[in-house]
Amino acid sequence: MALPPKLYQFLVGVFASLGSWLFGYDLGVIAEVIASGSFKAIFNKPSDVDTGLIVSLFTAGAFVGSFLVAEVGDRFGRRLAIIAGTVIFCIGGALQTGASNISYLWGGRFLAGTGVGFLVMIVPLYQAELAHPDVRGTITSLQQFMLGVGALCAGWISYGTFVGLPDSNSGQWRIPLGLQLIPAVILGALIMLFPESPRWLIDHGRHERGLEVLAQLHAHGNQNDLWVIAEYEQIREQLAFEHENEAKSYKELFVHKSSFRRLIIAMALQASIQMTGVSAIQYYSVSVYGQIGISPSDSLKYQAVNNIIALVAEGLCIAFVDKFGRRWPLIIGNLCNCLTFIIACILIALFPADANNIGPHWGFIIMTWLYNFSFSATCGPLSWVIPAEIFDTYTRAKGVAIATMTSFAFNTLIGQVTAIAIPNIGYKYYFVFIICNFTNALFFWAFLPETRRIPLEEMHALFTNAPIFVAGKDMSRYRAADLDRRVATIAQEKGIEVSHVDA
Repeated sequence: MALPPKLYQFLVGVFASLGSWLFGYDLGVIAEVIASGSFKAIFNKPSDVDTGLIVSLFTAGAFVGSFLVAEVGDRFGRRLAIIAGTVIFCIGGALQTGASNISYLWGGRFLAGTGVGFLVMIVPLYQAELAHPDVRGTITSLQQFMLGVGALCAGWISYGTFVGLPDSNSGQWRIPLGLQLIPAVILGALIMLFPESPRWLIDHGRHERGLEVLAQLHAHGNQNDLWVIAEYEQIREQLAFEHENEAKSYKELFVHKSSFRRLIIAMALQASIQMTGVSAIQYYSVSVYGQIGISPSDSLKYQAVNNIIALVAEGLCIAFVDKFGRRWPLIIGNLCNCLTFIIACILIALFPADANNIGPHWGFIIMTWLYNFSFSATCGPLSWVIPAEIFDTYTRAKGVAIATMTSFAFNTLIGQVTAIAIPNIGYKYYFVFIICNFTNALFFWAFLPETRRIPLEEMHALFTNAPIFVAGKDMSRYRAADLDRRVATIAQEKGIEVSHVDA
């Protein structure tokens, strides 16, 4: 029995999201690595600057990777770009695992980051180009869910090696780093068994294969399905328009008003995610919890619980993102983040780092958990969903690349600054995240239109026709609804009722 088309799309999306698992695993594992006794002994107690480089070189590499992958993905296809990312990641992972001096570790971190940059940019784009509009948010939000799965695995594996192995055993940090190579090899080895993006195929003149993939994805292979025919015609016409009116270059994103508007939103979104404070907590959980007197082993345990909470929240986002949309969950999520940081900041300011402050300890832990739930249910997944769906096919890879580069640029900044800021200014560092979460919510309330269930080929009309300031506006007036009309027209021409197995 053939799988329902939307389930098939979902399962393809799950497998591709192994690339996101690698990113999440690294986010979760590095806090234990830099805190372990054997690591400090082998690398002669790295300074705060050295530790910051261990964290930030990974994200600097990801910045480079997310730039390089745009050209690879456009020229050779989305699947080959994923393979390239896994190969680079494995080289970097091997260097980290076997590092005998800090220079090897820095090099491995940079290369692994470059591979992750390839993957976290191309995977949600690939998912968005495969998915039906009704489930596109569900499938692209798998990026954050699998990131959460990776962080969960890293949290418990690293906690186990931290408390289970002595400080004299380098397996305390080498084992967690080495295990991340396994899913990278699986992803790279098997991705060619899955379909190429139909939009990439049609864009490169392989129209028959593009139609076959659309039918495979949406109608059990039936190329005469009304919705498949309508989508195929819409993709061809939109690509013809883009070929005639848009340059397939980075320049187009800056000179075309509609494209530039989308680029600003995507860049602002990705920058805003890092300024919520999520990376500071993930990378430096031991230092963050230590501000109020919680021990390193307990810090890793509570952060591992935090990863479970994040996974539950990300699962809720997957379930409801195509019901509640993108705009209001993003606004409400940032406001909730702001509130939790305010309370956590007050607790750190009022109570010194004393192991006997049990009440404040639990207050701080609960606020951190609540923050993570809010972030993971809203901001985290939506930061991948929205950039992957708002650009035209001709500029999508480059637009998502710039947005992802923005994310990693700010991630690198947070990674480098946090190691210095926490011991020097303490709770005052939280002021940055309190202010940024509030201004994030204000920005998206003012400028982000709702994109739920709008076909990719209709995003151009939405961002061309809708006003810049969208708060209080009826955005349904600016939607083209072209795909629905095409289906109805084809059905009328054929004299049949509209029905579609994927809808």
